[in-house]
Amino acid sequence: MTGLDELVWYGARVCLVAMFPFSAIDKIWHWKNSLAQTASDRLPGAKLMLILAIVVEFVTPICIVAGVYDRIAAFLLAGFCVVTAFLYHPFWAYPDFWIQSDSSQAREHFWQFLKNFGLVGGLLLVVFAGDLAPAEVVLRAPFAS
Repeated sequence: MTGLDELVWYGARVCLVAMFPFSAIDKIWHWKNSLAQTASDRLPGAKLMLILAIVVEFVTPICIVAGVYDRIAAFLLAGFCVVTAFLYHPFWAYPDFWIQSDSSQAREHFWQFLKNFGLVGGLLLVVFAGDLAPAEVVLRAPFAS
């Protein structure tokens, strides 16, 4: 890997996971609100689930960027994003999603739901795609597959 390849590799991974450590810090900083949101899904063990979420959001990005157990970390984080999308962004449950309305609550959950699945796609590329194409090849033929 050339210096440019490494820069692209690390840069892409940092961009993909940058939000997660900040999300973990936010959960700690606003513990009571985070615990209330976690408990809103009506599953047992909200406190344990919140602690596990914080650990996942801190540890897996480090593994992904460092390239240490990066595939399993990306797989775990992808699963976390899927679970989060379905448990905490059920846009279909809001009546204003299905009718014309000035409320933006359902739309906000819809975009958060889709954002989570965008992240899942990027994380699955870390799991299954393996090596990057060399930067020189991409720069030479940017529109080739």
